[in-house]
Amino acid sequence: MIQVRVHGRGGQGIVTAAELLSMAAFYDGKYAQAFPTFGSERMGAPVTAFCRIDDKPIRSREPISEPDVVLIQDPTLLHQVDVFGGLNPKGLVLINTARTLEELGLAELCAQHPQMRMYTLPASDIALKHLGRPLANAAMVAGFAAVTGVISRQAVEQAIARRFPGRLGELNAAVADEAFDWMAAAKEEMAGRSS
Repeated sequence: MIQVRVHGRGGQGIVTAAELLSMAAFYDGKYAQAFPTFGSERMGAPVTAFCRIDDKPIRSREPISEPDVVLIQDPTLLHQVDVFGGLNPKGLVLINTARTLEELGLAELCAQHPQMRMYTLPASDIALKHLGRPLANAAMVAGFAAVTGVISRQAVEQAIARRFPGRLGELNAAVADEAFDWMAAAKEEMAGRSS
């Protein structure tokens, strides 16, 4: 089972990101569940959503405290919320930012956990280019697909088309395509540096 925790703020499409992940998993013939955790938070307050993906039925229903993957849609949370809490030592982190890990102050964390894979993706910039708004969820889901291979590019496109019909779906599909290509190239570059 792959357990994914998504961090962001109210109004940034965190719940939609988890839903898109689970829908894409369904389209790939897997079992999945997605759910948020929040109370009466206002717009801009920290929000967490969860997604589990497996090849067999999922019985667990509790929040994910030990994720395999952490998606961070708002990098301002890095130093406000324990986004890395419980993360698998061999886990994956994908952060929505155009800044480098060094610029984010995460170089030391990466050095302390050499088996952890940490990537950045300018998801908001890509979304702004296509949508005119910095809604990063489609880009983050496509980035997850490109890095992990847990869900396919085609399944992400199907999930986006189902969630966002018409022109909005086409624009979000363009966001996802660019993010997938960007992330696949970044993953290949990182693999080349480590070999």
